[in-house]
Amino acid sequence: MPTRRKVLAWGAAAAAAPALAGCGEKVGAARTTTATRRRPGQKVTLTFWTWVPLQKAVALWNKQNPDVRVDVQTVPANTSGGYQKMHSSLTAGDPPDLAQVEYYALPEFMLVNGLTNLSEYGADELKGAYVDWQWQQGVFAGKTYAIPQASGPMGLFYRQDLFDKWDVEVPATWDEYRAAAVKIKKRGSLITAFPPANAQWFAALPWQRGARWVTTEGDTWVVDLTSPESLEVADFWDGMISDGLVSPIQDSQSAFFKGLQTGGLATWPGAQWYDALIRGNAPRTEGRWRVAELPQWERGAHASSNWGGSATAILQGSRHPVEALEFAHWLNTDPAAIDLLIAAGYGWPAARIELAGSALGKPDPFFGGQRYNEVFQLSDRNVDTSWRFAPTTTQSYAHVQDAFGRVLAGHGTLADALKDAEGKFVDDLKAKGLEARSAR
Repeated sequence: MPTRRKVLAWGAAAAAAPALAGCGEKVGAARTTTATRRRPGQKVTLTFWTWVPLQKAVALWNKQNPDVRVDVQTVPANTSGGYQKMHSSLTAGDPPDLAQVEYYALPEFMLVNGLTNLSEYGADELKGAYVDWQWQQGVFAGKTYAIPQASGPMGLFYRQDLFDKWDVEVPATWDEYRAAAVKIKKRGSLITAFPPANAQWFAALPWQRGARWVTTEGDTWVVDLTSPESLEVADFWDGMISDGLVSPIQDSQSAFFKGLQTGGLATWPGAQWYDALIRGNAPRTEGRWRVAELPQWERGAHASSNWGGSATAILQGSRHPVEALEFAHWLNTDPAAIDLLIAAGYGWPAARIELAGSALGKPDPFFGGQRYNEVFQLSDRNVDTSWRFAPTTTQSYAHVQDAFGRVLAGHGTLADALKDAEGKFVDDLKAKGLEARSAR
């Protein structure tokens, strides 16, 4: 049997997601998944840990499937405590049947044998119902370990009313975005925020430029935060910060939402699921927002990237994997469930859908009647799907955030921060017993 180190390194090239199936060494799960035989008429209750507001969709399932009830339990979001709670439950041997796990975190759960091999329960037969690149996020060593739920194709949210008032053209390139920022600043506002503690948001920008922060060569993980593409993006935002063209505040917090409400922030380069956050936190701006493609580095291009995205995972130790898989597939493909999830702002569906026939395809009054999801549909089609995540992404992105915080406090540049974080990223991988090096 191959060692865990070798298995962890397999398959991280562009053609496949990293193959992280644990093998024969210390794992984080105290018990393994075993299907319990149900007696005729026996009812089952599945526990589902999530921070996404899925209650209405789950209520529909429970109404239609009284013998397999799903109990939704809200946990803190991802690194705010949700993942720690999940890992603790694996170690203690009392995990929930299902859990919300973001794509970037799946390799971390695989590293500790925390996910159920769903191929053993027929999951591979469901692949055709899903967008391929999202399905591949849960595939390791050719086996399926999670059912994809949604992603976050990127676009540019902008205030059409302010652009009209200030005679600002919607920027098609990043050079035009900077020019718009200069013009907007003269009007007493700023074009956007630069959040110091959101490495996932920033990573989407080099991703769009064609950077690859993680690849593999044989058994070795190769970390490259300082490629020419990444440094070009860093230099752009360094200039925006040093010239006072952006606000150095964290997104999704009160000061940020105040900026959206008052026009203090005129745009936000964000993921599709941010529509619900803008709608919910700036309701008085209804009708004033529009969506455009991300500004491009090369005029006429349509390069995009992704921020966020989650899977419905069946944790290692479930006693009802068959029923859990049935529910996970229904949740993420049933048209009525998808419409309920869309209304809750869960993101861009992983299921193959016809945009015009779903809630996503309707003109939206909040966005001035624009069918704005047509922009995100184009974005989704142009996501570079060769981007990969390491099994240390959570802690490694924390290094990026720490370094960015120092930059915004007046110490160094974003390019310096990426160089510093790259070494720590490599150290994180080595600390897991993996072969790793910097690309340059």
